[in-house]
Amino acid sequence: MNAGKIAAGFIVIVSLIGGAVLYYTQVYAYYQPAVFQPGAEVLLTPLTGDAPEAILVEDVTGIDGESSPIRFRACFTTPLSLAMLTETYRIYDQAEPLNAPGWFDCFDAQAIGAALESGEAVGFLSQADIHPGVDRVAAVFPDGRGYVWHQLNDSPKD
Repeated sequence: MNAGKIAAGFIVIVSLIGGAVLYYTQVYAYYQPAVFQPGAEVLLTPLTGDAPEAILVEDVTGIDGESSPIRFRACFTTPLSLAMLTETYRIYDQAEPLNAPGWFDCFDAQAIGAALESGEAVGFLSQADIHPGVDRVAAVFPDGRGYVWHQLNDSPKD
């Protein structure tokens, strides 16, 4: 009878440790700070042409992960007006922000998504097919807050 309790206890402890390791790897281990090219931290695709252009931004912070092309998230501010951005850069109608880890607290996918749906924020194409089948998308609010993420697109995958 004691052997059964010991075996059950061992199984429970190993399961708890395994669960903690799995949680850590999913939420923390595969992310690292995103690397940005100075002066070209955030790019948007203009209405005329396909080559993305750098926009003026400040306070850029981001995370990325090599394990998946859709782990990228970034937050920034821009002094550019939303009116100027909409007249110059391509709007991305299907913008749907993906959740970020809870510890990356500048990026709130639900709030960004709600603002995009209500028209408060505007989604822009940052870079098409940054990875095969994945676009980089940016959303900008009227007060200059901006967010960037990767999302799947409808292009054929190789």
